[in-house]
Amino acid sequence: MQIYTFLIENIYFCALNSHRTNTMKRLFFVLIAILCSSVAMADSILFESFEYANHDGEPPVGWTCNDNSWVCGYLEKDHNRIAHHGNWYAYTNADESWMFMEFYMNPELKYRFSYWAISDGEYDVEVWAGSAPDVDNMTTMLYTAHVNSGTYEKISEYIDSISDEYQYFGIHAIASSGAYYLTIDEFNVDLVGKYSFVATPTNAYITMSPGTSTEYTFKVQNTGYESIIVLIFPSSEHFSDFRFFVNGEQCTDFPLEPDEIQHVTAVATLSPSVAIGATCWFDLHLELDCSCASSMTTLWATVVDPTELVEQEIEENVLKVETFDLTGKMVDPANLKAGIYIERTFSDKGVSTKKILKE
Repeated sequence: MQIYTFLIENIYFCALNSHRTNTMKRLFFVLIAILCSSVAMADSILFESFEYANHDGEPPVGWTCNDNSWVCGYLEKDHNRIAHHGNWYAYTNADESWMFMEFYMNPELKYRFSYWAISDGEYDVEVWAGSAPDVDNMTTMLYTAHVNSGTYEKISEYIDSISDEYQYFGIHAIASSGAYYLTIDEFNVDLVGKYSFVATPTNAYITMSPGTSTEYTFKVQNTGYESIIVLIFPSSEHFSDFRFFVNGEQCTDFPLEPDEIQHVTAVATLSPSVAIGATCWFDLHLELDCSCASSMTTLWATVVDPTELVEQEIEENVLKVETFDLTGKMVDPANLKAGIYIERTFSDKGVSTKKILKE
């Protein structure tokens, strides 16, 4: 994927700076179409965080703003965004304002436009596509959003289809009443597929002893523009007794709406025969029920002597202990029947899980 990204970035740079612009741009999108058929999700093809070469109070570098109604600003504080790359941004206080960027769009591909926005009043923000960086040549409105939250919010929209090739897109801001400030940042354009997703582990590496159970967690995001159902298939020669939970409910599959993220907990038991000091793993194969996209996440464990874990527990400040049966239901430790249970310990060092046997 890193090689693909390198090729994409360099060919796109050449396309934007070549005298034979149209030919290079078409070559770029031929490459993109090939890559999109072989990977679950393409990298962003435009990311504008207003961080580079900009000056406070001047129009954003790389954008066309004929009346200078959009300018850049800087504040040395967090902007309350979930993800951000520094403190530069673009803003307007005009009743109506436009700015444009050169960006070739192909009707054979599908896009997702997103940005972070905040307003002290109320603004409607439209994203248009057209043939030239001026109002008269903006011919197609891609989507519109209303901004009045008072805090940064992420605005995202999938563009399922466009009717023609376009050379530019424009941002059109309209104040609902008065000249309030509108700020945008991290303007992002992705190529998207109809069915795609990405899985990211949140604790891919743990320490455990032979024969014990543990929890792994990972998050799955729907990066396509259709609803999906994700199926889970584990495989390992070191682990067994797999169980998976979403929102506390045990499952082997779960649905995701576009852009939705679900946090999944995987419970598994390490084989009692593994050697101390070994490195073990299991693979989670995730597949859509349409068999149109798949992913694999590998989770790891370093095997240690049980006495090492006991010594670690003695040094911990235990805050809470929870006990679950094998269905994932929390139970009262004082009233356990004979069987196998999972004990989850919350301490100042984090959360650990082990299997206990009640005889």
